[in-house]
Amino acid sequence: MSSPRPPVAKAESRTYQVARNIRTDIEAGVLRDGEVLPSTRDLARQWDVSVFTISEAMKLLMDEGLVVSKSRSKRVVHAPNQARRNEVRPRQPHVILIGGFAGSGKTELGRILVRETGWPLLDKDTLTRPVVEAALEMTGRSPHDRESDHYLKLIRPREYEALASAATENVECGNSAIVTAPFLGEFNDEAWISRTQASYAAMNATTTLVWVYCDADTMHTYLRHRGAARDTGKLANWPEYLSSIDIDFRPPAPHFLINNSSSSVPLHNQAKDLISAVLGT
Repeated sequence: MSSPRPPVAKAESRTYQVARNIRTDIEAGVLRDGEVLPSTRDLARQWDVSVFTISEAMKLLMDEGLVVSKSRSKRVVHAPNQARRNEVRPRQPHVILIGGFAGSGKTELGRILVRETGWPLLDKDTLTRPVVEAALEMTGRSPHDRESDHYLKLIRPREYEALASAATENVECGNSAIVTAPFLGEFNDEAWISRTQASYAAMNATTTLVWVYCDADTMHTYLRHRGAARDTGKLANWPEYLSSIDIDFRPPAPHFLINNSSSSVPLHNQAKDLISAVLGT
């Protein structure tokens, strides 16, 4: 299991943050083999950093062989192994529940695990967001509301119910599943953890809890970059948001800790270690 490392210098941190997130997008299949990356200036605007930072990040990725320079102004993703399909069919289904704060990288970790195993990815936002946003609008609220009592008491429980039902359906069919959601309340509730593990055990499936840690600076950079409307409130009141969460939270039950801070081991390496541990290989 990974653990948080000491923070790096600010300039170095920005370089590694950008390189890390582009690397993760390549490993997760968001950026495809042969895809031409935006120009240095465009990337600098996207990440809200200097062109120097982008150039240094590109050097790191080129040293790793993930990006190839075709000319001074053209850089291309180099990931020929993306076409390779892995299929892992354990005798006993495995359910991996991945939680973390917004912008921690839980969905990206899930995508990498999917590419390593071939198991279905059940992401809460992907499965429920359109319906949630429609429900909020129909009740006269912002589709991006994730803080009000109306959302927390009436809608959020249904989101997690739908997510659990999708996972259960897969397990009943003998499939493993990778489930990603914040799980902030759930992973802090020992009774919920015990019930969930017992429910899957009754279907002859094992459950693994994964918590994705990310330091505040890396998280802020990622949230700014993805530009999701649901993050607007957090970014507009970043100090207030940070004071409202416990960034050092850990589930009160056995779990794997993934460190997705800019200074930590690449997410792909940690994903491989996680799969080996889950499968006992």
